[in-house]
Amino acid sequence: MNTSEMNDAQAAGLASAIIATAEAMGQEMNPGTAAIMAEDLSAYPVPVVRAALKACRFEVRGKLVMAEVLQRVQTSDGRPGKDEAWAIAMTSNDEFETVVLTDEIQLALAAAKPVLDAGDKVGARMAFISAYERLVGQAREDNKQVNWHVSIGFDANRRTQAITKAVQMQRIPQDRGQLYLADLSVAPVTEDGRAVVALITGEVARPSPKLRERLAAVKDSMLAMRKASAEEKTEQRILAANELADRRALLTRQAEQLEARSAAQ
Repeated sequence: MNTSEMNDAQAAGLASAIIATAEAMGQEMNPGTAAIMAEDLSAYPVPVVRAALKACRFEVRGKLVMAEVLQRVQTSDGRPGKDEAWAIAMTSNDEFETVVLTDEIQLALAAAKPVLDAGDKVGARMAFISAYERLVGQAREDNKQVNWHVSIGFDANRRTQAITKAVQMQRIPQDRGQLYLADLSVAPVTEDGRAVVALITGEVARPSPKLRERLAAVKDSMLAMRKASAEEKTEQRILAANELADRRALLTRQAEQLEARSAAQ
């Protein structure tokens, strides 16, 4: 049983709220009809359903029907819309970016990858959106909670920014965000590790002189790259392209594993 399911008293209270909402919209509703609607909505958290009823009172023109309530319940599950999902998917093309994405985004991106690799970005977007909407619809029909996970990029600063933003948007819990950053730091139990994690927690921490030396070395390395010859830059771009191909292959393998798990359920 889903832990978010309502008990009998909550379902009865919801049936009363449905009747009251219908009356507020100028409609008389049979208690039996309200009870059936409440039973169908009982798998969802009570606050989410009540928020959906409130939205119906303000937004729906006409009678209160199950489809209108369910639509608003499902769109509150935290899954991004198709346009935002596509933007997130495209961010994964940059091997330096750390991307926080859902299972559905990853699966849809794998479906659109052949078209994208062929150079047809418009066609890839259409294929992605078609697959994404189908996957999201199926997940919502199955009452499956959204699952956000992190695809790590090469830029350490962008990792911190991406994970911090995901925590702020409540896409991943704060404790998971701390664990991600701790795993990514070289020595998470040291003051240096705490200095990285402090970006999320807001705690005060200072990096050690050794870490400051490492950061200075990274800065010097970046300056050296800027002065590199055209031939070296070409080699670096080839290396980056190979790394991006490896990352895409990893995302594809993960998507195949997700599909296999979904098919087994």
